[in-house]
Amino acid sequence: MVDRDAFAVIADPTRREILTLLRRGERPVGELVAALGVSQPSVSKHLRVLAQADLVTVRIDGPRRRYALDPHGLREVEAWLAPFREIWADRLDALERHLDEQGHPDHRTEE
Repeated sequence: MVDRDAFAVIADPTRREILTLLRRGERPVGELVAALGVSQPSVSKHLRVLAQADLVTVRIDGPRRRYALDPHGLREVEAWLAPFREIWADRLDALERHLDEQGHPDHRTEE
């Protein structure tokens, strides 16, 4: 059974670390194996799950497979996070207003 639910797929810490590594750009499996310190078959299995969930893309480069982050696969996660970002933005705006009112020396607004 193929799990295409981004939340279920990224629940695994190794897969999250793979996505973090791929955020810096395309990488061959060997680089991911070295960075993660886990076996090549394990990394390949995780990459297969990430690819099935449309979170990574695969490019064949001769005998190598190169993987890259596919940000489109994270749309579901982004949509879910959006309301939480609004809460943080509101709280940061309130903190800024409070610091302005207090004349806090470490807070300088642009003029």
